[in-house]
Amino acid sequence: MSTTAEMSVERNSPARQRIHMAAMKLFAEKGATQLAVSELATAAGVARGTIYNHLTDAHALFEQVAEQLVDEMSERLTRSFDGIDDSAVRMAQGIRFYVRRAHEEPHWGRFMTRFAYSNRPLRRLWATGPGVNLKAGIEDGRYAVRPEQTRAMIGMLAGGVISAMAAVIDGDLTWRTAGSDTAELLLVALGIAREEARSIATLELPPFPALA
Repeated sequence: MSTTAEMSVERNSPARQRIHMAAMKLFAEKGATQLAVSELATAAGVARGTIYNHLTDAHALFEQVAEQLVDEMSERLTRSFDGIDDSAVRMAQGIRFYVRRAHEEPHWGRFMTRFAYSNRPLRRLWATGPGVNLKAGIEDGRYAVRPEQTRAMIGMLAGGVISAMAAVIDGDLTWRTAGSDTAELLLVALGIAREEARSIATLELPPFPALA
């Protein structure tokens, strides 16, 4: 029987990561959530046997990739918020990290813009990130949003971020403009005064933390 440590190593092995990266690119390009093993093997540059050795269920690959991306993004965002107490600053910074990453990693950005609003595993991104921030900001009075409006506000946040990412990927806006403008407008929607929202949305954006 495999130990927990062995399972973790396997889950994060270079071959598995390579397969997941190739799958993400194919999902984004095709707009589909199912891939042929032969197609994936070619894209990943590995033998079909390697695919079977690293995937317990090829039909569940999309969910596996989505869950991994959610966990990774959530961890990196959480680490980026160290030392920041203001929920509005956290919100703006998180929005801008999403948009900047879409610029720096176009395949990741295309995957997110295609699936992150409609796919159930990826919708956890909004609940674990903006959703937690929103709840905290409402409770401490930072946001002028009623608790019963949380679901609607999360929808506005998700839609705004995805639209900004799409504008960057399509070459319509720079990531700096799209990120700052979207952060500013969403902060205003949360009840932050326009001048303060603009100031927060244009703070210097630090490097995005790597995975631990």
